[in-house]
Amino acid sequence: MRKPLIAANWKMYKIPAEATAFIGAFLPLVASQEKTEIVLCPSMTSLAVSLEATKGTQVHIGAQTMDWHDNGAFTGETSPVMLNAIDVTHVLIGHSERRQYFNETDETVNHKLKAALAHKLVPIVCVGEHKADRESGRTNDVLKKQLTVGLQGIDPAAAAPLVIAYEPVWAIGTGLTATPQIAEDAHKFIRAQIAEILSPAIAASTRILYGGSVKPDNAASLCCLENIDGALVGGASLDPTSFAQIIANSSI
Repeated sequence: MRKPLIAANWKMYKIPAEATAFIGAFLPLVASQEKTEIVLCPSMTSLAVSLEATKGTQVHIGAQTMDWHDNGAFTGETSPVMLNAIDVTHVLIGHSERRQYFNETDETVNHKLKAALAHKLVPIVCVGEHKADRESGRTNDVLKKQLTVGLQGIDPAAAAPLVIAYEPVWAIGTGLTATPQIAEDAHKFIRAQIAEILSPAIAASTRILYGGSVKPDNAASLCCLENIDGALVGGASLDPTSFAQIIANSSI
């Protein structure tokens, strides 16, 4: 059994006071939720207060990105050692906005994934195609390249924590959502690629999340599918009631 995971990506929103207020309102709404792993990914400046506010609860805190070096002259970066030191448990790697605006590549995703696994962080590796790729029938080609390079050199024996998030770029922040069939087909293909690159056993146990305009009203239809193990939620995770409803609906 793969435990469902619902992760909130707050992107560049919420100062520390707002993160604390969100968590105060959110925790009572999910207090009885035991079936789903819940992760909040605030900005770097809100990590500390979010960790304090969720201490002793079932809610985990993740970072939105990290560097792959342990330390060094990398101004502005945050290392896995630093995340470990404050008890961050998860980290997003290769989100489409990081790829688009900050020149992250499949190769840098691979470096970060290796570092995350080495430092016992749960990596949520994002993959997905642009609108032009889908319209030209290249979705599987794009996913295959992202996974082949991103997972290159990963020891299957160390890959158990791996999480993949399929985020069709054309559905992020656009209001468009992949149909359940489109999402399931992409997740099934991703799982087959993991089996080829790592092993069938790792593929069977790896959680694959859907990310792309997930809302309370479509969470159930997406998360009930065989190969979809949860969601990476953007805009709808900024409101505690909305995000709690997504979690509740995804477990129906």
